[in-house]
Amino acid sequence: MKFSMDPSATRRRFLKSGLISGVALISVGPPLVAAEAKGNEKEEDEIAPTEDLMREHGVLKRVLLTYREVIHRLDAGEVFPPEALAEAAGIIRHFIEDYHEKLEEDFLFPRFEKAGKLTDLTRVLREQHQAGRRVTDVTLRLAKAKALKSNSDRQQLAGSLRQFIRMYEPHEAREDTVLFPALHRIVTPHEFASLGEDFEKKEHQLFGQDGFEAMVEKVTGIEQRLGIYELRQFTPKA
Repeated sequence: MKFSMDPSATRRRFLKSGLISGVALISVGPPLVAAEAKGNEKEEDEIAPTEDLMREHGVLKRVLLTYREVIHRLDAGEVFPPEALAEAAGIIRHFIEDYHEKLEEDFLFPRFEKAGKLTDLTRVLREQHQAGRRVTDVTLRLAKAKALKSNSDRQQLAGSLRQFIRMYEPHEAREDTVLFPALHRIVTPHEFASLGEDFEKKEHQLFGQDGFEAMVEKVTGIEQRLGIYELRQFTPKA
């Protein structure tokens, strides 16, 4: 007699099958116990859709830090590797704008608008998504060694980075403190859990099984190239 465990089963399904599982554990012993423990471990690794979005904001914040460093070097006339900035802007384009913001636009904003809640906020957030993409176009165009030889291009690049930071710091803060916490009030618990599954599937489709972790590694590499990875350097000196 063979038993199989679906690693994507939810806690609800485990509870419903509790009695059957109990009998099965008695009959087959330790192998199935180990399988159930593995399944439970995967359940604990699952994160809520809002937590998923907020940790992606963490990637965005780290890219904004690299943008600040590049602005500093542009203003000071210092050199920096343009490919590092191009890669950072590429993360914004592909991971933040084409993926993270599309999740918000396709799955979150319509639910708030259908419920008639925070519609003024979602309208501004949509507008800022579009504005951010226009600014990223400029950054990607100018994040090249040839463009950095021109003073006017350097000034335009610094301006585009400043615009992006100025908009996205309050943008993500408003989502984290107002929009995301309100999601629980307009969807059912089942719908909330389903959103988390939808987000995970989309991430895996676009970026592979470890999409988020891969993006964190990329940001880490950029920070190291710019010399801003070590966290202690940001601690104020007594």
